[in-house]
This record gives sequence, C-alpha cells and structure tokens, in this order.
Amino acid sequence: MPYAIKPLSCNPGTIAGMSEKIIVSHWENNYSGAVKRLNAIETQLAELDWAAAPIFVINGLKREQMVAMNSMLLHEVFFDSLGASQASAGFTAQITADFGSLDKWAAQFAAMGKAMGGGSGWVLLAWSPRDGKLVNTWAADHTGNVAGATPLLALDMYEHSYHMDFGAKAGAYVDAFMNNLNLEVASAQLLAAKGA
Repeated sequence: MPYAIKPLSCNPGTIAGMSEKIIVSHWENNYSGAVKRLNAIETQLAELDWAAAPIFVINGLKREQMVAMNSMLLHEVFFDSLGASQASAGFTAQITADFGSLDKWAAQFAAMGKAMGGGSGWVLLAWSPRDGKLVNTWAADHTGNVAGATPLLALDMYEHSYHMDFGAKAGAYVDAFMNNLNLEVASAQLLAAKGA
C-alpha cells in the first residue's frame, strides 16, 4: 500500500518570522517529493527478483528506501514542531532533568542548528528508551538518529528549509524556528514514547 502524503500539520500563515511561501513550498516539494520517491522505490522493491538481482541494485534500493522513508518521517516531525505552544509540566520536568532547564536545552539545540548552517542535516530532540532520557542528536542524509530513539522535535537544516526566506543566514532561521516550537505536540509525543 503506498504511503500517503499527510496534510500540512502546522498553519503556515501563523509561523512568525517564516513565510507561508517557504513552508508550503517545503511541504509540497521536499516532503511530498520524499513520499513520492519512497513509493517509487517500494514499487521497484516489490518487482525485484531478489535471487537474481545484482547486489549493488539491492544495496542501492535499500539505502534509498531508508533515506526516503526517514526524509518523509523527519519532515512530518518538522512540520509538527511548528506552531508556538507551551510544554506540559511533564515535558518541562523531563527537559530539566536531562538538560538542567528548558533554556539550557534550547541553547544547546539552537547552537547545534547554527553549527550545521551552510551544511545539510537535522537537529533532533529524541527520547532514548535505552537511557530513559531526552537527547539532542545530529542527523545527516536523513539517516543518523540514535538507534531506538523517537524524534520529538526536528529542525531541518537542509538549505531548502530556509534559503528562500533567509538566504545564507541560517542562524536567523534557527532563531525563527526556536520562537515557533510546538511544545504541546512534543509533550504528547514524549508521553506516547514513554508508553504513558
């Protein structure tokens, strides 16, 4: 069954400091493109003669499947991350336990995004069930999350996410993103990840 393109989960006209045009373009072109690419790869995999296919074909298709699937999933978390809202008491308590305070976590998360400016990748706040804590992690090529961890917030640092509005000023984009965090959704995702 093909993957469906999910509706845009944030209201693009209400994200302060980011244009509706860039958010809609990001959803239409990059996110939707990842879903379409994933469906095309899935079709090729379904038609593959696994016993006769050259190993480089299998390897290439499976790698591209992972890249497209993670691009789809991380973009969904990215759009869920937009829409300024407050964190729950439980989320704030977990952030404080793991980072010292919400402000200390935000400073680290934003610094990671700014350090990635001019490059490509993601900054993720993820729940690591192995350690029972939240971690900020760096991901490149849509593939680098902590194994078993659940992304709760995702900052897309590929240039397509900011260049139209900010040019080379990736730091200004990071600041706008941080001012529009949907911590209500992240709070609910944390509860779900903990199995609560």
